[in-house]
Amino acid sequence: MTTPRGFRDRADDGLLTLIGEIPELVRNLVTAEIDSAKVWLARTAKDGGWGAIWMIAALFVLFWSIPALGAFVIAGLSSWWPVWLSALVVFFVMLLVTVILALFGIMRFKRLAKRTNPAQAIAHDVKEVRGEY
Repeated sequence: MTTPRGFRDRADDGLLTLIGEIPELVRNLVTAEIDSAKVWLARTAKDGGWGAIWMIAALFVLFWSIPALGAFVIAGLSSWWPVWLSALVVFFVMLLVTVILALFGIMRFKRLAKRTNPAQAIAHDVKEVRGEY
């Protein structure tokens, strides 16, 4: 008899049958753990890459916001708005964009810390089997 998820009811199986299936179950468990580690590594690399891209973008905007300060001096010669005010506004907008991009990068890096490492899951399983919990 099978359950809806495809698992068999093993209530009628003998002890030797159950013991004989242990190697297959262990092999399936090891395969599942390796697959889990691969998925974790792929996600970690992706989030690390995106975090680095956001941080590079923040540094790029910060680098180009420095000329806005130079524009503050040059704009003093002009007369549309008070030019000093317009140059300061541009500078602070660029600074705000830098902060937002840096926060995106920090959020991606924090995702890395929240993930469960597959090695930790294996260590947890081993401790449970040993009865240390």
